[in-house]
Amino acid sequence: EITSLLSLCGGQFSGEQEIRVNSPFWILNIPSEEMARGLMKRTVCAKCIFELWGHGRSAGELYTSLKNYPTEKMLPYLQSDSTYKVHIHTFNKTLTQAQKIKKIDALEFLPFKGKVNLKNPEHIFWILEDYGMNPNDVPEEPIHLYFGRWIADGQRELIESYSVKKRHFIGNTSMDACLSFIMANHGRVKPNDIVYDPFVGTGGLLISSAHFGAYVCGTDIDYNTIHGLGKASRKNQKWRGPDENIRANLRQYGLEKYYLDALVADSSRPIWRKGMLFDAIITDPPYGIREAPRRMGSQKETVKSVERSTENHFFVSSSYHLSDIFFDLLKFGAEYLVMGGRLVYWLPIYRPEYTEEIIPRHPCLKLISNCEQMLSSHTSRRLITMEKVKEFKDQDENSYLLDGQYMPYRGHNSFREKYFSGVTKRIAKEEKDNQK
Repeated sequence: EITSLLSLCGGQFSGEQEIRVNSPFWILNIPSEEMARGLMKRTVCAKCIFELWGHGRSAGELYTSLKNYPTEKMLPYLQSDSTYKVHIHTFNKTLTQAQKIKKIDALEFLPFKGKVNLKNPEHIFWILEDYGMNPNDVPEEPIHLYFGRWIADGQRELIESYSVKKRHFIGNTSMDACLSFIMANHGRVKPNDIVYDPFVGTGGLLISSAHFGAYVCGTDIDYNTIHGLGKASRKNQKWRGPDENIRANLRQYGLEKYYLDALVADSSRPIWRKGMLFDAIITDPPYGIREAPRRMGSQKETVKSVERSTENHFFVSSSYHLSDIFFDLLKFGAEYLVMGGRLVYWLPIYRPEYTEEIIPRHPCLKLISNCEQMLSSHTSRRLITMEKVKEFKDQDENSYLLDGQYMPYRGHNSFREKYFSGVTKRIAKEEKDNQK
């Protein structure tokens, strides 16, 4: 998310920067404070950003680092007519108030000339202490210490204010608010973009993009979901109400002006005219667990089911294999994204069989990131971000069929069976353990 947002702000991520997987603290080299603030106006992963004045593996190293920090960079924030306070944050350990005061007093060598104001200071300084990731083995002294000037907070409050629990219209697979915003950030969604979700459902992914000023639209094969009809997904509610729909969700957050429309359509058969281009495609395709993957069938095909909606709309649906879903999605993105536009989607994975080779590819799309979210010991889903780097030509339409990595991915068509076999094994193990 940080890498995508840095590129959106005009910055560049350096691979040489300090990244410690087992630490919540991350040192970035950002060209300007303005860029740092722009980053924090979007991120839901980062809590705060600071101008780093010093750091070390011990208190002594920290103090030496602070003494070597250029005084001319400190002085604008330490003037006699300014107010300040020092805040201490410890990760994986709780300090007493007396311990905190002692650590603050140890910084008296810094040229603070202003007055302390704990309620509304002009400048806030933080001491950050990292005590590792193991709560069962907390060291006496921190393994890393940092001191810096607070610049800005991230957007973590969006997770609560856009919580699905408070949303007007939800479904069985409505996306968590935090993940929705992460996906919009991976897609580098910005004001006046056009963002499309081909498996729109209840529109959860449209909300986060609209929050960032993008115009949003989507399609779904389920007539009832698009029109807000049928059985409700909420507990203690049998049927959906008269105003439960995607538009009402956007209206709830004051984002209705960004809503273009949602159409009943089959993602395997694009309805868009040639030349119609989207700035981002952000979606969560069905995995076959809570919602069945379906596409339009014909009377000649082996009919899986015939469905009828409450408004006398008939269609015949046939099975839609996972491999076909994702390759249709990549082909659609390659053809209908603008150059530099991004495709962001979730890919379900059976972990014992996972290799990077099974990530679907397309010659017009470059893989930007591949992040794992654990679902269980044997299953996970990966947030795949791809960027359009080549104009789509007719010869690219079925290019994946010639690609050797298409066949390995077809094994994931049985993801549903593998998912439930793992659930069955876990239940059997729990029952066996309970009997001991």
